[in-house]
Amino acid sequence: MVEPLAPAPVMTDVARLAGVSHQTVSRVVNGSPHVSEQTRARVLAAMEELGYRRNAVARALATRRSGALGVITFDTVLYGPVSTLYSIEQAASTVGMGVSIAVVERISSEAVERALVRLQDQSVEGVVALAAQLDAVDVLTAKLRPVPTVFVGGLLGGGTGGETSPVPAIGIDQRGGAARATRHLLELGHHTVHHVAGPADWLDARWRVEGWHSALTAAGAPVTTPEAGDWSARSGFAAMQRLLAGDPGLTAVFAANDHMALGVLRALDEAGRRVPEDVSVVGFDDVPEAEFFRPPLTTVRQHFPEAGRRAVRLLLDIIRPDEAPSFGREAGTDLVPTDLVLRRSTGPA
Repeated sequence: MVEPLAPAPVMTDVARLAGVSHQTVSRVVNGSPHVSEQTRARVLAAMEELGYRRNAVARALATRRSGALGVITFDTVLYGPVSTLYSIEQAASTVGMGVSIAVVERISSEAVERALVRLQDQSVEGVVALAAQLDAVDVLTAKLRPVPTVFVGGLLGGGTGGETSPVPAIGIDQRGGAARATRHLLELGHHTVHHVAGPADWLDARWRVEGWHSALTAAGAPVTTPEAGDWSARSGFAAMQRLLAGDPGLTAVFAANDHMALGVLRALDEAGRRVPEDVSVVGFDDVPEAEFFRPPLTTVRQHFPEAGRRAVRLLLDIIRPDEAPSFGREAGTDLVPTDLVLRRSTGPA
């Protein structure tokens, strides 16, 4: 005979074991700051011992909040968007929020609207949208207007402070990172810096071109014509071949991402050019493999976890202003700085 399953523990059971009131357990479950750390630890230990799991449906009915954020992203396996998506999920988890993800296969009003409907069916409280392309910014702005929304990327990423975003946004300082990479090469004595750019319809690629261009102009260095790739190593290889055909004596290259930089290194090797003795190379992103390139790649590191944290906190400031002391962000922190990571792919001219 099969034994009947024991009833699932409820909040009252947790309160009894922890020696606190039902209301105190409720405060711990809902992340209230009005509980001492000692009491919170006791309640959490009781929940763990009993195997208590909060009932999301009951909590939503009681608080009229689903405890879920939506994320809209476009179909891509590129390092930057994937890392940003992961960082948003991690940041939401730290404040007790779940994440529902809607992937849009192509940039169109209809596709974004379908993604939004899917998220609204899950009663998300707000949306974080990864807006990496200009067309995406326009479509997302139009369709998400009625919904509390924060962009990651979008029109924010130039780093001059003059950009305006149609919705609240968090960006990473793309232009500043590119300028720093270019200045590093100029300071090593290189006459100029050639650029392997990303696709023109990507905003990050535009910001990086602007940063490269501004650094050359400020230094009075010649500005050459960039060769564009599609973010892949293969396209970086082809772009580098074109650069060498146009200027066989070049000595410095800034690639708009690390994968294209990998193609640049391969093209230079096949052309018999040593790195960094003959040509110095800088990438952008600091992918986990960058330190294992041959030679290890000097690159610009983007702080995706910090961008995800700020995006989630900005959205929570909008949808839960009553909890601002817990979720609030510092003023003026909408642009995340980048770092230049020095490795062995750069050297004196």
